[in-house]
Amino acid sequence: MENVRKRIIDLLESSPVIAAVKDEKGLKRCFDSECSVVFILYGNLCSIAGIVNQVKNQGMTAIVHVDFIAGLSAKEVAVDFIKQNTRADGIISTKPMLVKRAQELGMYSGQRTFMIDSIALGTLKKQIEMFRPDFIEIMPGIIPSVLKHMKEYTDIPIVAGGLIFDKKDVMAAFDAGVDAVSTSREELWFV
Repeated sequence: MENVRKRIIDLLESSPVIAAVKDEKGLKRCFDSECSVVFILYGNLCSIAGIVNQVKNQGMTAIVHVDFIAGLSAKEVAVDFIKQNTRADGIISTKPMLVKRAQELGMYSGQRTFMIDSIALGTLKKQIEMFRPDFIEIMPGIIPSVLKHMKEYTDIPIVAGGLIFDKKDVMAAFDAGVDAVSTSREELWFV
């Protein structure tokens, strides 16, 4: 587990801006960026292996958001499918049981959390006490005080994502102590 944590920290240090791709156009564009990590936010059972192959053939790290892959269920077998049928390096999900299954399979495991109130913050803390994902993506990524609070609370790498509009938002997230920022705004993949 510590070896995976070290690898994810090194990965985020080398690629602090993560390309979050929502479609084929964005996928092609990220290949010209300096990003080496790609969050794949689209696809279906028939296309996901090909999408992951494109990312891997570029020498990039492919992390599949399993909640967004059409045809996959919200059960652990969805992660088994990704592991057995693609070359993905890891998954990200809002569902703790899927994140835990990725850990069991030796994949990068990312817990995506929507920080909407103090209850969500408490839930996140309970979840990371039960199991420690390799990274946590906190959304929206423009809430520096919550990002700073979570960075002080845990040593798990923090990725800020969602509603990142410009370089100022990226810098505010980094100033709050996050390890990386994921964004679908293509112009920010080149800053």
